[in-house]
Amino acid sequence: QHAVTSAAGLATGGLHPVFAVYATFLNRAFDQVLMDVALHKLGVTFVLDRSGVTGTDGASHNGMWDMSILQVVPGLRLAAPRDADQVRAQLREAVEVKDAPTVVRYSKGSVGEAVPAVATVGGMDVLRAAVPDSLGGAEDGRRADVLIVSVGALAPMCLEVADLLAAQGISSTVVDPRWVKPVDPALPGLAAEHRVVVTVEDNGRVGGVGATIAQALRDADVDLPLRDFGIPQQFLDHASRPEILAEIGLTAPDIARQVTALVSRLDVATVEA
Repeated sequence: QHAVTSAAGLATGGLHPVFAVYATFLNRAFDQVLMDVALHKLGVTFVLDRSGVTGTDGASHNGMWDMSILQVVPGLRLAAPRDADQVRAQLREAVEVKDAPTVVRYSKGSVGEAVPAVATVGGMDVLRAAVPDSLGGAEDGRRADVLIVSVGALAPMCLEVADLLAAQGISSTVVDPRWVKPVDPALPGLAAEHRVVVTVEDNGRVGGVGATIAQALRDADVDLPLRDFGIPQQFLDHASRPEILAEIGLTAPDIARQVTALVSRLDVATVEA
């Protein structure tokens, strides 16, 4: 808490502090982020290590609350980079923001290969388009089936989900919003080109990115089924990250199975109508 207050003081003096801390430990300094930094529109960047499921660090070290807690901070911008290239890029973007707090959060673990974007919509990266060379739905004018909103390091898993859905004849777009707060203004329009929206995040479901996107869609009068996949609101057992993700159903086969069932129910409802 004292360190965040000190960072606010440095920002008041014209500097741009970059404050690095475990994601779960920022919970203890929430009031300082809210009242010492955000209230005064200060340019302070928080870099959150060990976000999401950390596994063998123990229950207290899982960074599963930060994206929910920080959603309520006015003006704050929150980045969830998907790979090392994006960590570097979004950190550079974050320190350029002079009038609000910024947060860059990333996961524990080995650095995988970069996940390239095939296009952009607004400020979002499209990692896979439902229809090649098109982001406007199917060529005959019908909507694509599923928009998958991939948050942070779960991008490779979301692309695997898209492959599994494609094997069932279900088309999907995978988009990485990059900055998950605020919700990109282009997201509701992109969602409206699909039949279902799916969000996947390494964060608690309650008040997380999925809940925020659902609210943004309601505000934009985009009335679509939305399924949010994330961490249940419980203290997680001590285990490896893969073991925990499997236990809570945050794996590509589990997600694809549920999304396939949802799309099948929509198909049946359409035929019956």
